[in-house]
Amino acid sequence: MPTAAPKTVRVAVVQAHSVLLDLPATLAKADMLIKQAASEGARIIVFPEAFIGGYPRGLGFGTIVGSRAPEGKALFARYHDSTVAVPGPVIAQLGQVARQAKAHLVMGIVEKDAMHPHGTLYCTILYFGPYGALLGKHRKLKPTASERIIWGEGQMPPSVVETEFGRLGGLICWENYMPLARMALYQQGIDLYVAPTADNRESWQATIRHIACEGRCFVLACNQFIEKKDYPPELQRWPELQAVSEPFCRGGSAIIDPSGEYLAGPVWDKEDILLAELDLELLVKSRFDFDVTGHYARRDLFQFAVSDAQTKK
Repeated sequence: MPTAAPKTVRVAVVQAHSVLLDLPATLAKADMLIKQAASEGARIIVFPEAFIGGYPRGLGFGTIVGSRAPEGKALFARYHDSTVAVPGPVIAQLGQVARQAKAHLVMGIVEKDAMHPHGTLYCTILYFGPYGALLGKHRKLKPTASERIIWGEGQMPPSVVETEFGRLGGLICWENYMPLARMALYQQGIDLYVAPTADNRESWQATIRHIACEGRCFVLACNQFIEKKDYPPELQRWPELQAVSEPFCRGGSAIIDPSGEYLAGPVWDKEDILLAELDLELLVKSRFDFDVTGHYARRDLFQFAVSDAQTKK
C-alpha cells in the first residue's frame, strides 16, 4: 500500500545573523540553530539570504565609479575567503547536519564557483533533503544595486524540488519583484515558497503576502537581525558604516498561509526561530478560489515560456 501523504508539516524560519568574515563561527551557529529548530519538531528549516558567507550591509568595498581602492580589494579578498564552493566540504557538513535533524534544510549561502574558486561569487539558495542529499540550488538572477559589485548573475531559471510535503522552491530578495520569475515557479506547481531576503522594510510584508495570495502557496520569508556590534571590531570603525542606521537589519521574518494570513510573525528587532504547523489541505482549498496556472491562467489569451538554454549545462 502507498504511504498516505502528510496532511500537515511543522516548519521553522530562522531569523539570525551570520558571523561576518568568520566561516567556522557561522557554521557553528548554523549547526546550533538547526538542532534547536529540529528539537521543536521542524521538518523544514529555512535560513536567510547569504547566511553563510554573509550579507555585508553598509560596505562599499572601496568602490566609486571608475576606481576601486586597495583597502576595498583587500576587504573583498577577506570576504571571498568566507564563502563556500558547491560541492565541497562545507556542503557535505551541512548535509550531515540536515540528516541528523531529519529535516529539509534551506540555506542561503555566498557561493564561489567550484570550477573557478578565485572568481565570481554568487548569492545562492541550497536545498537539502532529510537524508543529507543536496536536492537543488538556485543562484540569484539579478543582484540588486550595489550587490552587483560583489555578486554575479545566476544563469539558470528557478526550479522546485519534490518533497513529501509538496513542491519546495523560491526566490531571493528582490527577485520576488520579478513577475516572470514568480510565474516560472507557479508553473511548476510550487506549494512551499521560500523567500530569504535582506529587505527589512515594512513594504516587504505586502510583497510576501501578495505572493501567498497570487501563488496560493505557503510563504516562508526569512531575514537576518543584525546590529553594528555584530560586525568585526575593525569594520565597525569604517567611515562608510557610520551612515547606516541601527539596527543594520530589523528582520521581519514571517510564515504566511495561501490566503495571505500570518501564521507566525512578522518578528522585528531580535533573533528568533519562528515556528508554524502548516495545514497542507489549505493548498487545495485556496486554489478552488484562485489557481494561477489553472482556471485563472487563460492560456487562450496568454503564453509563458522559460528559456531552457542552460538546462543541460
